[in-house]
Amino acid sequence: MRKSRIMFASTALAGLVATGAVAVPAATAAPADTTGAAFLAPYYTALDLTGDEQVTRADLSALAGHLGETTTSPGWAGVAKADVDGDGTITAVDLAGLSQRMIYDDGPFQLVEASVIDMQAAMNAGVTTSVKLTQSYLDRIAAYDRTVVEPGGRALNSIITTNSTALAAAAAADATRAEKGMTSMLLGVPIAVKDNYDTADMPTTGGCGCWDDNQTTTDATMVAGLRKAGAVLLAKASLDEFAYGFVSEFSSGQPAGQSLLVASPYNTTKTAGGSSGGTGAAIAANLAGIGFGTDTGGSIRVPSTYNALVGIRPTVGLTSRDGIIPLALSQDTGGPIARSVTDAAVALDAVTGVDAADPITSEQTGKVPASYTASLDPEALKGARIGFVTSMIGSNATVTRLWADAQATLAAQGATVVPLTATTGFNAVLSEPSGSTNEFKHDLNTYIANHLAPQVQARSIADILASGRNVVSRNSIYTSRDNVSETTYQNWAGPTGTHTQAIATGNALVTQLMEDNDLDAIVYPSGTPYSTQSTNMRLSPNTGMPAVTVPMGKAIAADNTVTGANVNLEFLGRDYSEGQLIGLAYSFEQATHARTAPAFYGPLG
Repeated sequence: MRKSRIMFASTALAGLVATGAVAVPAATAAPADTTGAAFLAPYYTALDLTGDEQVTRADLSALAGHLGETTTSPGWAGVAKADVDGDGTITAVDLAGLSQRMIYDDGPFQLVEASVIDMQAAMNAGVTTSVKLTQSYLDRIAAYDRTVVEPGGRALNSIITTNSTALAAAAAADATRAEKGMTSMLLGVPIAVKDNYDTADMPTTGGCGCWDDNQTTTDATMVAGLRKAGAVLLAKASLDEFAYGFVSEFSSGQPAGQSLLVASPYNTTKTAGGSSGGTGAAIAANLAGIGFGTDTGGSIRVPSTYNALVGIRPTVGLTSRDGIIPLALSQDTGGPIARSVTDAAVALDAVTGVDAADPITSEQTGKVPASYTASLDPEALKGARIGFVTSMIGSNATVTRLWADAQATLAAQGATVVPLTATTGFNAVLSEPSGSTNEFKHDLNTYIANHLAPQVQARSIADILASGRNVVSRNSIYTSRDNVSETTYQNWAGPTGTHTQAIATGNALVTQLMEDNDLDAIVYPSGTPYSTQSTNMRLSPNTGMPAVTVPMGKAIAADNTVTGANVNLEFLGRDYSEGQLIGLAYSFEQATHARTAPAFYGPLG
């Protein structure tokens, strides 16, 4: 991974500063249409002089026109913010300082572990293009995804299908950049979404061979948001069939009675977790720029902790579920899986919004910031109060060692770490079961009625079983779900259902716990090496509250667990506190830099 050098023609500008001569190239693109979008505020936006919420060559040109002016000059008010060194005079030093705020890098570009900023900087400089990025990721998928690279291991199996129109979409993004500049931080960035998100240009199988022909005519609302931001829909990632479990076994594209398992790129004898395991494996192995998953009881956060990634499980209501194959709508939510907190924040910006097709999203009104990237503060932990429930740490040797290190890091960054004792009520929150059994049939039938392509023959659970095109070892699970009556569903998930009430009670209890202890977040390990930690994953879904998980470190031989396995630390907060959680997670990430790239999936020769 290269260290990003976000600057304008760095070597040349340094020479110009040294000689006192300055020549700023004329802008070749029209001002970007950045309505409602701030690019990584405040660092990349605060010195904007032209009103487009980003620093571009136009800003350099504008500032160059004021070289030599001082605080007494008539035009000072318009350029005062760019007096970077504060000496009261616009000089080449200020021009150089302004250039540092540009998302622009004319140096060598390395795809592996490239961040969104790296990609945008290289595309803005003309070092690469969206077409080249997209082709490079397609090449990596072709080379790596179904290839065994580790003796005794298995193939990743992280991608179900690639998008035949991806290169055309990338070319359109390049044309937009040429005409208007960088209109979005996702412009031209290749994205992989879990194969339960509807996409008008790729089938949506839910991981089941029975739905291989489910070519919808519309996108899921979240996918529409990504396209609006200029992202390239690269591929559909594999998942545990109908998002049921954590092993990511799927039958899509396989002969009747056969299935595949997704592997972790760090240890291909192990699962990548689930149910969004394909997304996790693909993003960790650098087969796409950013990924999206869904989470009912851990399905974003488990693949994140298994594969050293950042995952955001948003507040239920922040992202629309319309056009996503459901598991249990009382707890379902969609969110990003990425290699960094920055990438995850950028991705989240594109997929929020009120959607009449998912009424719970109306609750977000007035609670969503202009950009979650404004929360990316390396000092966010300073002065924060971070709670942890002692019983959630467990006794795993890797986890206890990494937790001790994490506590020290949190404290070193200025946070106060507050131990908490679980109450009977808190334990009840963790003990509430998932809605996946009692809600699946009801919610799936709604998707079938509203979204399933008419040519698909399997239009009920009974049809799925009759097709034989499913993970057949799960037949008894399908049968038990099919036997759930509407009365049972209503008693569970209806307006006065027991599960509905349990989530509301859990939300109130945990929120009050945070209030009573003046906490900014509660933290806990997202798992153990290639496993879950007790019922930790249930705290977020059983309260509806958001969680952000970030790499904490890896197992070592002395732990006597699974050497090299990653474990994440999870930050949970109040409803719609994603911005605050992103800031805390970013501060922790910048202090630890715990993520490493998987050795088996390096650059292609």
